[in-house]
Amino acid sequence: MSRLISLLRLVYIHPLLWLIIALSIVTAHFREVCMLFGIIFIHEMGHAAAASFFSWRIKKITLLPFGGVAEMDEHGNRPLKEEAIVVLAGPLQHVWMMAAAYGLLSLNIIPDDLYQLFIQCNLMILVFNLFPVWPLDGGKLVFLMLSLKNSFARAHQITLYISLISLAVFSMAILLTAPAHINVWVVIGYLLFSIYYEWKQRRFIFMRFLLERYYGNKSNPDELVPIQAREEDLLIHVLEKFQRGCKHPILVEAAGEKKGTLDENELLHAYFTEKRLTDKISDLLFLY
Repeated sequence: MSRLISLLRLVYIHPLLWLIIALSIVTAHFREVCMLFGIIFIHEMGHAAAASFFSWRIKKITLLPFGGVAEMDEHGNRPLKEEAIVVLAGPLQHVWMMAAAYGLLSLNIIPDDLYQLFIQCNLMILVFNLFPVWPLDGGKLVFLMLSLKNSFARAHQITLYISLISLAVFSMAILLTAPAHINVWVVIGYLLFSIYYEWKQRRFIFMRFLLERYYGNKSNPDELVPIQAREEDLLIHVLEKFQRGCKHPILVEAAGEKKGTLDENELLHAYFTEKRLTDKISDLLFLY
């Protein structure tokens, strides 16, 4: 109960949402709007509850006029399986909500029209959230899947490419089927801005991932994935090969022969603490 109360204290309602609620009263859509945002609230609380279970640092749970977001102060260094559970915890809330609604209908506790509306709202939010577009849950799942075989930087970049293409396809479908649907175009605009902002911040996000890996969460990845590096490779170029969910020994080669091995923490220490921003790997071999 104390954990639930602490999560509820993190809930923030955007001021524009109150305006939407006021307009819904004027236009006689109060029931529909309350139901929609109630579903969104439970969805986001699902993310937050799973994150709290794994002791993630939760910054805020925001209810927006067109959705919601649970903001975490984590930067890509949690285990991939753990993060997948947190991402899926939101969509899974719709399963029990629809099952509960069916049970209430079967017991004649709620009328059929209310049941149909509730199911439609759940399915709409569930399907939309699983679109492969950042920062929706579907986009985050794409990022996780790409992270299984790609470096953090590359997986992040490909995720944004896929998000932009998916959003363009979705926009074209809306243009052909429901061009006058203002609310949908507002959401599309928000998603487009989110992708653009994420792209502009990608270098900062990558540095934050490395900083958290060095200074922050001291997770113990099960998998060791060696990185092949040449003596003439720049330190930053080797850091860009770092993946999520694993630890990297750096195998240094020159002319096809092994010259030495570096630990990933030695690279991170050289870059962030000693500020050796333009060093080559060969410089670190002599240093360590």
